[in-house]
Amino acid sequence: MLLYANWKNGVTLKKFKVIFSLSAQKEIENLETDDAIQLVKDIKSYLETSPIPFGKTRIKKLTGFKPPLYRMRSGDFRAYYRIVSNEVIILAITNKKDSEKVLKKLQ
Repeated sequence: MLLYANWKNGVTLKKFKVIFSLSAQKEIENLETDDAIQLVKDIKSYLETSPIPFGKTRIKKLTGFKPPLYRMRSGDFRAYYRIVSNEVIILAITNKKDSEKVLKKLQ
């Protein structure tokens, strides 16, 4: 979690810009409406403020990837992303049962 001092309130969170790749956008469009809404809410609430894992969380840094690859859990779905400066780039969204196939493509 990236924090910045603020003379008025004490501490504020740094905001990240979330960008969806074309394939991630298509994957969201193919989901059931309720699943897509929940996934987008989770992405907005978690990845805009703290996309880096801190403590026990639904976000995990995956090993063996250069540049680093992260995974966020949301129900039965997984969002895979990378962080580039102050941007979170969503590369893929998949059902947890298809995660291994997606990870092979992202290597």
